[in-house]
Order: sequence, then C-alpha cells, then structure tokens
Amino acid sequence: MPPNAVRLADLKQLNGSELGRSDWLTIEQERVDNFADATEDRQWIHVDPERASRESPFGGPIAHGYLTLSLLSAMIEQILVVDGARMGVNYGLNKVRFPSPVLVGSRVRGIAHVLDVDESEAFTQMIIGMTVECEGLTKPACVAEAIFRFYS
Repeated sequence: MPPNAVRLADLKQLNGSELGRSDWLTIEQERVDNFADATEDRQWIHVDPERASRESPFGGPIAHGYLTLSLLSAMIEQILVVDGARMGVNYGLNKVRFPSPVLVGSRVRGIAHVLDVDESEAFTQMIIGMTVECEGLTKPACVAEAIFRFYS
C-alpha cells in the first residue's frame, strides 16, 4: 500500500483525525484564464491583470472561488488513497466559504480532517473538512466540507 493508503474497512477509525496536507500549488494566470473559458466566468478581476492591478481592491487578479474549490478533489487524492475501494465518487459539499481571495501567483495547499465516516451496505461515506490555505495569509482561501462515497 502507498504511504497515504488506508484500508476501506479502517476508514471509521480515522473519524476526527487530521489526514494530512497536500503539496503546494501555484495558481498561475493561465490556469485562471482556462477556468474562465471553461465556466464562461470572465469577470475582469480574474482575467484582466492590468485592470485588476489598477482597480481591484486586491491589488491584482484573483482566482475564482470555484477554481479554488475545484482543486479539492486533487488535493484529497494527494492526501488519502482508499485501499479496497472499487471506486470513489464526489457526492457533494456541505458548507463552503471563501474567507480570503487567492491572488494570481500565490501558492495554495489543502489540509484535510475527517469529520464523519458512515458505513452502509452499499458504500462508506466520508465527510472531509478541507481548509485551503494560501501561503503568507492568516485566513484560509477556502473552507469546505466535502462528501465522498467509497464503493467496494
């Protein structure tokens, strides 16, 4: 098993624990522009660096909140591998907040905590509290409760 792997049958034992931290990821303008194109959210605070530097209260272009949110699955995959699961699905989210903007050029990483594990005959459901921190900031960029279901 990889070092971050946990057996499906052992997930319940992780309740209340910190799973770990993902690697740092730099948020580049190209990623923001690609996300803007994919979602058709081309607001100038994201895609016009010159205007954002002049007019934005943030001092430059910022990543979309939903871009930051979309990185949660990749961050969790770096932190946790469920051994014995045939597949895992993103079931949804509970609370989501974006306390701080992510300036383009910043580095972010995720910190995962297990909030709840519920086992049924069909699947094991895990609620993971994710905090996305932005290097150099005291407030997180994103705080969310992600719900995953693992099928054996």
